[in-house]
Amino acid sequence: MMSTKNFKRLPLGNAEFKSVRTEDYFYVDKTRYIELLEREPAKSQLFIRPRRFGKSLFLSTLSYYYDVNEAEEFEQLFGDLYIGNNPTPKRNSYAVMRFDFSGINTSCGADTFILSFCENVRNTIRQFLNKYKNIFPKTEQIIDQMNSESPGLAQLEWTFSIVQSAGVKIFVIIDEYDNFASGLIRFGFVEGNDFYTSMVKNNGLVRSFYATIKKAVQNAIVDRTFITGISPVLLDDFTSGYNIAENLSLDVKYNEMLGFTHDEVEMLKEAAGVEDQWIKINLEYYYNGYLFNKKGKNKMYNSSMILYLFNQILKTGEPPERLIDPNLGMDTGRLEPFTKNERNRNTLIKILTDGGIVSTIEEQFSLEKLNWDEESYFISLLFYMGFLTIKESCNGELRLVIPNFSIQTVYWTHLRDLITKNSPEVIISTDELKKVIATAAMEGEIQSLVDYISKNVFNKLSDFDLLHFDEKYIKVMFLCYLFLNPLYIPMSEYETVPGRSDIFLQHNPKYPEARYEWVWEFKYCKTHETELEIEAKRRDGLIQLNKYVNSHRLKDRPNLKTALIIFFGKNKYEIVM
Repeated sequence: MMSTKNFKRLPLGNAEFKSVRTEDYFYVDKTRYIELLEREPAKSQLFIRPRRFGKSLFLSTLSYYYDVNEAEEFEQLFGDLYIGNNPTPKRNSYAVMRFDFSGINTSCGADTFILSFCENVRNTIRQFLNKYKNIFPKTEQIIDQMNSESPGLAQLEWTFSIVQSAGVKIFVIIDEYDNFASGLIRFGFVEGNDFYTSMVKNNGLVRSFYATIKKAVQNAIVDRTFITGISPVLLDDFTSGYNIAENLSLDVKYNEMLGFTHDEVEMLKEAAGVEDQWIKINLEYYYNGYLFNKKGKNKMYNSSMILYLFNQILKTGEPPERLIDPNLGMDTGRLEPFTKNERNRNTLIKILTDGGIVSTIEEQFSLEKLNWDEESYFISLLFYMGFLTIKESCNGELRLVIPNFSIQTVYWTHLRDLITKNSPEVIISTDELKKVIATAAMEGEIQSLVDYISKNVFNKLSDFDLLHFDEKYIKVMFLCYLFLNPLYIPMSEYETVPGRSDIFLQHNPKYPEARYEWVWEFKYCKTHETELEIEAKRRDGLIQLNKYVNSHRLKDRPNLKTALIIFFGKNKYEIVM
């Protein structure tokens, strides 16, 4: 039974700082970073983190902290937080102008985008002037005049001139500065490659917007700016329009500014009343693993993923049927524009089959560079978007790996989409696939499952996919389809000590009726290999399986079965139990 203790609410989907602080939500105190940011020499700052890492809530926190109109509520909002006990010189000293570009329409071409962007700017200006009626004279007449005119950047310049005459300093905050970039890029392939360039580079609308803010900074009207997004691509492409921002994303002291540390997750569990026996899964494996500097002290959890899971658990007292936040599926579309060229597709497959890649991380790069032969730009984009993270130093570069199981599912989904696109003959019946996976789970028989994947996928692969065909690729291809069925949690390269199994099919705690778990090892034999060579692989595979099932992690699991699956080319296979 749940305790009668007064637990805090989970701030799932709530990015409004005042609401979180006054409506009994649990707030993970990140306000010590406000002090660090204010001490930075650069007053214009850029901070990049993957989606769902708490950027919007942090920006809302900044807004209330620096807003001159919120001074009277400072004690209520910040009194028991770090920054309440250590206030900085500039607290409650700005008129805060906050832009949010998350809703810009990029789906219908240039005219629609321009209208949507300009309307967003106008609405922000209108809200800004309304909020500071007590500071700016004749606000209502100004707003009326704005409403009667077409939206445009001239209104932003006009507003800055009004602010300058009032002697007030502005703090400009921009949330999701690059949210519309992938839409522009994607639509550019329909309208022509100049679509993105015409909006962002040269004298395009986006560049002009940032040039206007830069001018206000140089004229000391805007005293500070703080910009967040998920990649540095857009900033590089309009560098001449806004080359004053310092990118703090890779600074070691900000490694933990967004997302949750292990200790913060534990505090959240206690505050919200999430009991350990309800969780039943390895939180670290599913949601942790993000490191943004090789010297970072703690790996970070994706905060929204944790909040989603805990919210589902509190509803039923057990993990949900789908352990992955459904919103994560949107990220497959964010990959699509950047994997249209063969080099990037090959890099993606290499990351999936090898579990990671060695590269440098570029701090700034343009869209154009993503199509160059140097793969470090594409790899860096994957890092910033949260599809890769730092594991360790490696000969002067960095070993980057897939952060967790949740992100692996994004890769698997995207690869499956690529396979379907490149090999239209690959047609999978979800119902049939669920049936053969259920047979493995309930009856301990995998022949029908392996046979189904072999006939309906491997036998129909395109020449492009066949170039990658080896035991690593076979494993990844199985994973692409295994995770479609909720009976199993398919774990790639599961660490058994000693060794790592190719696939461990762990039953989903939501479905205890799934009787059998599996450990699979794959081998691939080319058509010219001799029987002696094949027998050596067969022997090695069985030795590996024996080590795995006798490891401390697996030896006591009931109904654990093993299978060595050997493919000969793409058409033949054998299963050794």
